[in-house]
Amino acid sequence: MSSVFHYGTDRLTVEKTIAIASGKLKAVLGQDAIRKVNASQASVKQIVEANKTVYGVNTGFGILANTPISAEDTATLQYKILQSHSVGVGDPISTEVAKIMLITKVHALAQGFSGVQLSTLERITWHIENDVIPVVPEKGSVGASGDLAPLAHLFLPLIGLGEVFYKGARCKAQDILQQFGLSPVQLGPKEGLALINGTQFILSFAVKAVQRMHNCLEAADIIGAMSLEALTGTKAPFDARLHELRPYNGNKLVAQRLRLLLNDSDIMQSHVDCGRVQDPYSLRCMPQVHGASRNAWLHLKELTEIELNAVTDNPIILGADDTISGGNFHGQPMALPLDYCCFAAAEIGNISDRRCYLLLEGKWGLPMLLMKDVGLNSGFMIPQYTTAALVTENKTLCFPASADSIPTSLGQEDHVSMGSISGRKLNRVLDNLEFILAIELLSACQAIEFRRPLKSSALLEFAHDYVREFVGFAEEDRIFADDINKVSGLIKDFSFVEKVNKFASSLKAGLNEGYDSFTI
Repeated sequence: MSSVFHYGTDRLTVEKTIAIASGKLKAVLGQDAIRKVNASQASVKQIVEANKTVYGVNTGFGILANTPISAEDTATLQYKILQSHSVGVGDPISTEVAKIMLITKVHALAQGFSGVQLSTLERITWHIENDVIPVVPEKGSVGASGDLAPLAHLFLPLIGLGEVFYKGARCKAQDILQQFGLSPVQLGPKEGLALINGTQFILSFAVKAVQRMHNCLEAADIIGAMSLEALTGTKAPFDARLHELRPYNGNKLVAQRLRLLLNDSDIMQSHVDCGRVQDPYSLRCMPQVHGASRNAWLHLKELTEIELNAVTDNPIILGADDTISGGNFHGQPMALPLDYCCFAAAEIGNISDRRCYLLLEGKWGLPMLLMKDVGLNSGFMIPQYTTAALVTENKTLCFPASADSIPTSLGQEDHVSMGSISGRKLNRVLDNLEFILAIELLSACQAIEFRRPLKSSALLEFAHDYVREFVGFAEEDRIFADDINKVSGLIKDFSFVEKVNKFASSLKAGLNEGYDSFTI
């Protein structure tokens, strides 16, 4: 990755977006972008001076598109649009997602098709660089005409209104501007519309979902392999020859990963002649189920990176005599894959819960409920209640938001995507999935210890030992919520997957070798 990213000219990826948001990658407005931004803004000035009618420059918005606005009122119009469209409700989104919104909006505007002032872009980059992050309510966007409400809240601080998070505190934007000796930005013609027209709310939730779902998919393969080992399952269904007969890339990758994760396992070798013909589907069909979710994730990643480099403003300014009023703000291209990934993530939780259940049955040499003295102890019975509850909650979140549309703006905006809901909903499913996987990981670590003195593969023993640094073997009942929270933390902060991947690299195991598209 380059040491500096240039807004408006370089190609933005999920990895780079997250790196900019975390401060690991510096992002700047380069000279090429500055030239294009200034040229576009000059075109808007010419439109106003020539009194040409262009939507949003000298007309009202939405159903008021045919209402003319005088030249002297064009700047006031942009100020008012930020006020009138700030109608969001609910809790604020995370500062990370709001910061990604700022980053993705700068990149879109810096391409020079929106007519904004350079000074406005420079103020937005100041917010990014100084971690002065606007307070954005989570609800209120229908995902067409852009994410109007959340973007309006995002940019209220530019004009001295709204609130920001700064150094952990929620403050009035005007107070922080005064603290830094800054005045509110004076918006020019079209700027308010350019700021709120776009899909950056949907897109930012998609960026986080791509990152988080990838981590869950990687974790699910490792944890599923541990469960299979604990249940003395076979690796025969992961044979490469089988998957070449149905060659979905996600399936082939998962099968490859499982083969490598189980390589040189003493546990696996100990039961090669056990006489069991087939394992339950939640073990045997991991390549097909995890792989299908991988394919869905890959589709979301590909479309997210198109959107990251797209211009989703309206109208588009190609020149003083060349403007196009279209629908690039419509969220449907992102809403559909976000909904699709909602099902895909929920299915990873579903199959994980089934493996949790298998581990408790007391079959194949494991004690019932994964504890020797049950009756007095409930063992791991009740953690599986939690996975069952979370799996069902995820199922209720699987109704596709994009299947619905409610007309707005008195029918002018008569079909909307609801993609903002799709993005938030997918991240809620991922919240639950991280807990489900943590419970399976706890259960698998407990179960593997009943196979001693036999050892699993080097990779799975490393994964087991890493968990044991935080949570010990359970001889008797305890407050398992504490264990769940500790282990879910290792999944949520990506450390579990990162540690195993790093160890795999040291062994030259190549868990994802040949499948670069499935990385971020």
